[in-house]
Amino acid sequence: VVQFAPVESTVLVTGESGTGKELIARGIHALSTRRHNSFIAVNVAALSDTLLESELFGHEKGSFTGAIDSRRGLFELAQGGTIFLDEIGEMPLSTQTKLLRVLEEREFYKVGGERSIRVDVRVIAATNQEIRHLVEVGEFRSDLYFRLNVLRIELPPLRERKEDIPLLVDSFIQEASQRHDRPFAGISEEAMKLLMAHSWPGNVRELRNLVESMVVLAPGRRIEARDIPAEVTNPRSRGLLPAPAV
Repeated sequence: VVQFAPVESTVLVTGESGTGKELIARGIHALSTRRHNSFIAVNVAALSDTLLESELFGHEKGSFTGAIDSRRGLFELAQGGTIFLDEIGEMPLSTQTKLLRVLEEREFYKVGGERSIRVDVRVIAATNQEIRHLVEVGEFRSDLYFRLNVLRIELPPLRERKEDIPLLVDSFIQEASQRHDRPFAGISEEAMKLLMAHSWPGNVRELRNLVESMVVLAPGRRIEARDIPAEVTNPRSRGLLPAPAV
């Protein structure tokens, strides 16, 4: 992150869901010369094909049914800053073509527009899919892949970097305690060992949610091993992950 932040190259962040790809993107932006301008995050998979193009590039009045007014897109709103495209592997081929033009020519057209718009935006993309496979089966443009994959960060799953767990737990405790105004006395050594032994299929997101539940449901006392949910202590157990209420 520190090496990539000062340059202008596009970045591709890969890793399983919940490993913290957006946090990496925000870190790159925060350490870059663009940090005083906008950081805009877009979940590509959450938008339909037609809505995605309009959201990214904007549209002109009357360009499609429901376009009652002209609207600026997220690329235009991110001028001078950074745009983070999460789940880039879900982007339809038609939108990939327009994104490639933005990366190569620094310009785009609004939906229904006739005038090109110049833009200065750094693109950081992320995916939990194997983009090379999508290229091979024709679902992702090879030229766009190479244009995005200038700099790459591959985030390992939490089970492969368990030394991060105590640091993450401390950070999430402080965050949740402040947000919910709940005092929290910490976690015992035995409880921490159980957290370290878990495989964390949901990665950092799963850990964060568990810590928040412990802060909310066990205020003012230390978490002991008996408080850790069965879903963590017993890998074959399934269900939600709330800590027992006091």
